[in-house]
Amino acid sequence: MRGSCKVSIVLLLVLINGVLGDNPYRFFTWKITYGDIYPLGVKQQGILINGQFPGPHIDAITNDNIIISVFNYLKEPFLISWNGVQQRKNSWQDGVVGTTCPIPPGKNFTYVIQVKDQIGSFYYFPSLAFHKAAGAFGAIRVWSRPRIPVPFSPPDGDFWLLAGDWYKTNHYVLRRLLEAGRNLPNPDGVLINGRGWGGNTFTVQPGKTYRFRISNVGVATSLNFRIQGHTMKLVEVEGSHTVQNIYTSLDIHLGQSYSVLVTANQAPQDYYIVISSRFTRKVLTTTSILHYSNSRKGVSGPVPNGPTLDIASSLYQARTIRRNLTASGPRPNPQGSYHYGLIKPGRTIILANSAPWINGKQRYAVNGASFVAPDTPLKLADYFKIPGVFNLGSIPTSPSGGNGGYLQSSVMAANFREFIEVVFQNWENSVQSWHVSGYSFFVVGMDGGQWTPGSRAKYNLRDAVSRSTVQVYPRAWTAIYIALDNVGMWNIRSENWARQYLGQQFYLRVYTSSTSYRDEYPPPKNALMCGRARGRHTRPF
Repeated sequence: MRGSCKVSIVLLLVLINGVLGDNPYRFFTWKITYGDIYPLGVKQQGILINGQFPGPHIDAITNDNIIISVFNYLKEPFLISWNGVQQRKNSWQDGVVGTTCPIPPGKNFTYVIQVKDQIGSFYYFPSLAFHKAAGAFGAIRVWSRPRIPVPFSPPDGDFWLLAGDWYKTNHYVLRRLLEAGRNLPNPDGVLINGRGWGGNTFTVQPGKTYRFRISNVGVATSLNFRIQGHTMKLVEVEGSHTVQNIYTSLDIHLGQSYSVLVTANQAPQDYYIVISSRFTRKVLTTTSILHYSNSRKGVSGPVPNGPTLDIASSLYQARTIRRNLTASGPRPNPQGSYHYGLIKPGRTIILANSAPWINGKQRYAVNGASFVAPDTPLKLADYFKIPGVFNLGSIPTSPSGGNGGYLQSSVMAANFREFIEVVFQNWENSVQSWHVSGYSFFVVGMDGGQWTPGSRAKYNLRDAVSRSTVQVYPRAWTAIYIALDNVGMWNIRSENWARQYLGQQFYLRVYTSSTSYRDEYPPPKNALMCGRARGRHTRPF
């Protein structure tokens, strides 16, 4: 009786929220707890979802409504965010500190998410307090609707690989190091689906073709993925169907997700699936097993080597990843029917990362502004017009050229339906990885050195891949085009989690004066209120 009552309340909540029409609903209940884990053979305090590490997968179809009731049994606040899920008109559900109040210990919050006009491979993760280094991440698979064609034959199986670097040190110790202004040590290893060397086996039938979805859910390290003796055909990147190039290995930077097709066309035995660190002096490697169902022979030979420090090959590979113009996306019209290259951007924003010391501590910054979380989510402060929480223009739209930095709850202003060019400029010696919440953007160019207006001559204005996370190589730049068609408060952040935690992020306020639900949904009725929004109400029941 109690369970059916809970479902009825949630359904009523959803219908009144108006998110979501007649599309199907999928319900989940998640209990967030601490638990002992041993991913690298050492006992650690992990963060589990329903007792699982990693957390449960989410499967949905385009436009489905996903209702997730999250119960926080930790001793500290908790939030989950949804990497690559665009939260159309609904940044309230994005699950980051600028949009959503944390779930207090012993409390719960129900996320109401629609995977509106999306397909592809994504993941969720905990966004607060360096929890990401303890678990609570999992895969999200959004399938095409049955009548929408997919540009490849249905595979005979579909596997997820959640890969990432890992520390043997507990997350709260890592957090204290960062808060003391110290850099983190190098990671201790690499995991696949929460396990170390040889910890997973993927069984395949000879002659069959399988889809492997690989996400880099780590906190510090780019990765390279390969399968001994096999090639892979790239078919999808973060919701975009791609030109189907063949690769022997694939670089996957922090926060990125890829789908490849692999055919079991080799002699029947076991083969290494290998993931190793990229651009690190000490190469960290882990393996899983590709097991042919009729195999009588285990893995043999050396683990296949992958690229290590070489940047040129990674840049070349990145430029070969292009959008399939004739394939359908989440809708039946071809992906190439949107001619982004014929639209002139209304303005250019240049974002430069830096690593200043502020008040005697290591921080990270964007255009000199090092983000600090406000006491009230920016989105709530904006909605209730609460003064003193943030100022528009608190982060400049281009770097000043100085080496210093300042602490700020940084918010940049933008207008609904703007079409803009964003250039990520990296003058540091490490690869950067940037994520834009709420959007997919077109990666029109990347190269070494200083970006200038003349760099546009080399832009790909025809079939650039559309994605939500992009890398910037050392002492290099990456340029993207974004159509700002999603009103809200959107997080632009480093996917290097230490840099994000210490300030390399800000929020883009995409604004319209319209109050129509056509443009943006109102705050959810069950929205948690915290900080200076405490005691306020969203709207009448």
